[in-house]
Amino acid sequence: MATLSVPEPVPSPAEDAESIHAAVKGWGTDEKALINILAHRNATQRKEIELAYEELFNENLTKRLESELKGDFEKAVYRWNFEPIEREAVMAYIAMKKSFNFHVVIEIACVNSPNELLAVKQAYQAKYRHSLEEDVASHTAGDLHKLLFALVSAYRYDGEDIDVRLAKSEAKVLQELIEENKLNHDEIIRILGTRSKAQIYATFNCYREEYGTPIEEHFDQVLAGESADEFALALRAAVACIVDPHLYFVEVLHAALEKSDEDTVTRIIVLHAEKDLGEIKEKFQKRKNVPLEYAVAKKTSGDYKAFLLALLGD
Repeated sequence: MATLSVPEPVPSPAEDAESIHAAVKGWGTDEKALINILAHRNATQRKEIELAYEELFNENLTKRLESELKGDFEKAVYRWNFEPIEREAVMAYIAMKKSFNFHVVIEIACVNSPNELLAVKQAYQAKYRHSLEEDVASHTAGDLHKLLFALVSAYRYDGEDIDVRLAKSEAKVLQELIEENKLNHDEIIRILGTRSKAQIYATFNCYREEYGTPIEEHFDQVLAGESADEFALALRAAVACIVDPHLYFVEVLHAALEKSDEDTVTRIIVLHAEKDLGEIKEKFQKRKNVPLEYAVAKKTSGDYKAFLLALLGD
């Protein structure tokens, strides 16, 4: 359920382009006018506005906005203006450009459907002239490399058929390896990196039924009291993304807001406003006993806050 709110009737692309031009011409910028337009248009409409703007004013809209806006607000608008698939490719590139953020790669690989992941990889290759797999490989090593490369290289079966006997067998394999703290074992990576989501759900259900503990809680018990390395944290994130992606994003958003991690807050809201941010909002309210809009408003300010709240449907 998307949170993006589009007015009815919506102005034409040319009218929106004229309004944006009026907001950025001369001294100063009318940020409120920009938010009222850009935060209330879907991907198709934003693309049409971009084309109309260039045709009317012989100027690239994205570059003009980059020159007019600053800070977290500029970053949020820049990322929002991409089409959804290209936006994920850009987010992946940004995640590897500076300090490597494996969470972004895991989210793209584990939350998307096989065809969505394939589309992101195609967009990445078209935009950057090298593959997502190639860049993941060049930015990682050891166990983290094995896990992330397996996840981004996968093209899983996307149907609902499952093998119950296999689920029970692989649940036992997982339980033994986790109990022995052999989290980097090839069998764990193979199961997470190749099985369909339906099959993984069946395996995790068998795990809970057979051993009395959800697999994600068992991971937490094993890692409790230890200084978990990047691989262990990445493995835990991959499991959480597969088990319940909306809950995963609730916890990541909550932690990011507490730490004032604007990049993560922006990433999740911008990536999901046209997709399933409504479900994330509902689960956030239930888990944290506070509306997501309130939590965002408390930790952000200015035009950046207004833009995020608009995407949240507030």
